[in-house]
Amino acid sequence: MDRFDAMQAFARVVEAGSFTKAAETLHMSKTTVTQLVQQLEARLRVKLLNRTTRKVNVTADGAVYYERVLQLLADMDDAETSLSGASTLPRGRLRVDVPSPLASMILVPALPAFYERYPDIQIDMGVSDRIVDMIDENVDCVVRGGELTDQSLMARRVGDLQLGVFAAPSYLARVGTPAHPRELEDSHHRIVGFLWARTGKAVPYALHNDVESVRIKGRYALAVDDGNAYLAAGLAGLGVLWLPKYMSKTFEARGELVPLFESWKLDPMPIYVAFPPNRHISIKLRVFIDWVAELMAHHAPVSDGHDS
Repeated sequence: MDRFDAMQAFARVVEAGSFTKAAETLHMSKTTVTQLVQQLEARLRVKLLNRTTRKVNVTADGAVYYERVLQLLADMDDAETSLSGASTLPRGRLRVDVPSPLASMILVPALPAFYERYPDIQIDMGVSDRIVDMIDENVDCVVRGGELTDQSLMARRVGDLQLGVFAAPSYLARVGTPAHPRELEDSHHRIVGFLWARTGKAVPYALHNDVESVRIKGRYALAVDDGNAYLAAGLAGLGVLWLPKYMSKTFEARGELVPLFESWKLDPMPIYVAFPPNRHISIKLRVFIDWVAELMAHHAPVSDGHDS
């Protein structure tokens, strides 16, 4: 029995609550994972897991052992990257999930420079705006915009997105240019709806100036749940958009998007890197988070009064 493989298999079963899910994330057969855990229990002479037809639960002894295993695995990971020579560079696979516009416009274009620094890190990048179960899907971290609703997660605030309101010239030529945000509630105006993963619904947008504050819901002909599709809909003239400045600036410069309500302000949207609380921050994950923070400091720095 390889004790490292056995401990890793046991930890994944605890996190996933299933031998089948653990096997999938470890790229092993379910039989192999089961045998590794059984061999580990036999060696320790302790029952680590209670198995039922529906669920695998950790025993009291297993819970104590799991915490020790996490630390041992983390120490082994750090030890391997602390040796002299070329192996000082962090290495291994990272599983991350990021919003689609952030991936296509900021993260992916910057990856060549990341790999110049860290050539031995392999990234599996999920690109979505959906809610990710980081334990079940064995994801190391997610990058997300908006306030985090899952208080069990550990998170680092890495940026604040400055927002604006925009429309395509074709939309404005067809419908007219609104002078006040409330005009977007009129029957002839349309927004492009964005369906947030947390609720599956479009949410009102808040704007304010020196004398008043308004919340605009608007009507939409199209609502989407992906940032790149949202942008494409606005460029096609399907409605008014609320966009981070990093998404709009190229299209503003080309005249493909026109800013609206420039005397009004929207509160910035925080950007977080979040990760499971029971995961050790390996060196490879630490350098990835620091790299994301560096990028966001350039494109969307954290507003004054917030620590990154």
